[in-house]
Amino acid sequence: MNKSDPKPLQGKIAVVAGATRGAGRAIAVMLGAAGATVYCTGRSVRGQASDIKRTETIDDTAEMVTERGGTGIPVQCDHTVEEQVKALFERIREEQQGRLDILINDIWGGENLTHWNIPFWEQFLSDGLLMQERAVTAHMITSYYGVPLMVANGGGLVVEVTDGSTYRYRGNLYYSLAKISAIHLAAAMAEELRPYQVTALAVTPGFLRSEQMLDHFGVSEENWRDATAREPHFIESETPYFLGQAVAALAADPNVADKSGKALTSWDLSDEYGYSDIDGRKPHWGNYAKKQGLPIT
Repeated sequence: MNKSDPKPLQGKIAVVAGATRGAGRAIAVMLGAAGATVYCTGRSVRGQASDIKRTETIDDTAEMVTERGGTGIPVQCDHTVEEQVKALFERIREEQQGRLDILINDIWGGENLTHWNIPFWEQFLSDGLLMQERAVTAHMITSYYGVPLMVANGGGLVVEVTDGSTYRYRGNLYYSLAKISAIHLAAAMAEELRPYQVTALAVTPGFLRSEQMLDHFGVSEENWRDATAREPHFIESETPYFLGQAVAALAADPNVADKSGKALTSWDLSDEYGYSDIDGRKPHWGNYAKKQGLPIT
């Protein structure tokens, strides 16, 4: 991001599909900090939690976007329901005179559907299929209705948020299929969108220190290092805002089209664009994994 321009996305219109918490929330907030108008979508609104019963809502995220200098607009939307997604983009077409500059596909909803260390044929098939519906089909539906606004305007950026930048097996068949599908969605969209000056790419965090991960380890952001007693690799974790800054930097980069079709990492983008995490650290999962002999994502 151009540090000489504190609001490089002023006037830009963005949709963050899956802005309730984690990476989606952080991306929405950092786009807002760069001046964008951000439609924050998801299922969880105040007084109506999603099926995983967490407290975060898109209403909270939209307020955070506005507090950081952007314009946050919460829109309840289940991205697996075609009619709701179609209505979302029809609303944006009307409210923003057909303009859409940035589309972030961050729908996940697989937290309670992933069963680690169990062969795929011994898991509930319904959970595996629902994961694909939420993490793959929902992305396809969202791009189907969102991308035409970009094509009509001759430009835009589509970002697929995933876990990992390679086609490596990720420890669970259904999880791997969902996360790798996002990478290929970006690559395939890039090919078809190139003639229309629309960029599509995928991004991944490293070891994400999300709200849910903090709760999993029974720590807060203030004492997160205590979790390393249970999981030593957590020492190289990053807040969701590390990836949020990566996406904001990409969105502000006039040469972002050079990255179309690629799967990019928060740590490599930090090296390129020069940002640090909000706690002042510069986590680099790639270097850490090499030193520890871990698979590179």
